[in-house]
Amino acid sequence: MHRIQELAAGVLERVEQGRTLTEALATVQRNQELSAAERGALQDIAYGSLRRLGQLRFVLRQLVPRPLPAAEIERLLLVALYQLLHTRAADYAVVDQAVNAAAAVARGKFKGLVNGVLRNALRQRDELLAAALRDNEARYNHPRWWLQRLRAAYPAQWADILDESNRHPPMTLRVNARHGDAAGYVAELAGKDMAARALDGHAVLLETPCNVRELPGFADGRVSVQDWGAQQAARWLDVQPGMRVLDACAAPGGKSGHLLELADIALTALDIDAGRLQRVEENLARLGLAANVVAADAAQPAKWWDGQPFDRILADVPCSASGVVRRHPDIKWLRRPTDFAALGQQQGALSDALWPLLAAGGKMLYATCSIMPEENRQQVDAFLTRHPDAQLLQDEQLLPTPEHDGFYYALLAKRS
Repeated sequence: MHRIQELAAGVLERVEQGRTLTEALATVQRNQELSAAERGALQDIAYGSLRRLGQLRFVLRQLVPRPLPAAEIERLLLVALYQLLHTRAADYAVVDQAVNAAAAVARGKFKGLVNGVLRNALRQRDELLAAALRDNEARYNHPRWWLQRLRAAYPAQWADILDESNRHPPMTLRVNARHGDAAGYVAELAGKDMAARALDGHAVLLETPCNVRELPGFADGRVSVQDWGAQQAARWLDVQPGMRVLDACAAPGGKSGHLLELADIALTALDIDAGRLQRVEENLARLGLAANVVAADAAQPAKWWDGQPFDRILADVPCSASGVVRRHPDIKWLRRPTDFAALGQQQGALSDALWPLLAAGGKMLYATCSIMPEENRQQVDAFLTRHPDAQLLQDEQLLPTPEHDGFYYALLAKRS
């Protein structure tokens, strides 16, 4: 098992270098021959260590006040501390495995240190955890600058938002409207002893997450996995049969599929990443639906637009992804305060480029998976100033809850 600790430490290293957790895990797993159990253990340790990184770093600094000269030992200790403090792994096994893993670093000179640190962590466990609760970065497992921004934006809700962002995300399904509804699918799941409840007419929340292969009708396109918050996008756009619709940043295709399930429309699914568009095509094929899938930069319509206006545009713009941190715990450690200026420029440029493509009387939905006001209402207000022919019909900031992630939606209409 020390091999899994080493691999998890390697995942943390790649994230520190700027890779996403998804990319880092894929790289490590691709280069190793792992059993299903080992892959599951690696994913749990990697995700858990990043979810709890603020606390783990705090605890390690209490035990070893200065950063270690060997960064790989520091990362090894972090993943071992995660196992000791947050999993049911046997204490003796975790310590023994970490010591064995340390033997391969610097000719084993840190074996004694690793053994001592982890045994001290076990002896002082309660005191260390209590101390961590008194430090905000350790308590909330987010960078201090992130805490400050949320506290300023949501003075009454910031702590609840952070706590929710540290929990495991819900697994929500979208029942294909062409093949059934939530009530019927909940009853079908109950027949297989899978507890679930309907959130609306087509959204189903599973009590316990499962592999998609266990979901009845998944392979046949009767159901998809999609967060309830993300499912609101298609409903807000209110597509009708015969409309020309653009999903401007379509990958991986969840919202495109939902739009096509709701009405017979002429959909263009656009994305700048040709590789990710393969996921869109795979998802649509599973659903038995079709779209015009185009690899192009939405911000440069002269290179791909045929000149025919769209009745509806979904502008799911690049953002900090601060609303989906519980699904991607690396985000909070990869983001920097300076990122928001560049993201804001992208959001504004993309919205401005898409607006001329919208027919008079049409609607554009500005969407993010962010909870930061500078990416959401502030961007929309600036857009309205730049475009006098735009009218804000409604907007909503969804914050993370046990039922959905954090999203922002603003529905804009073009005056005739």
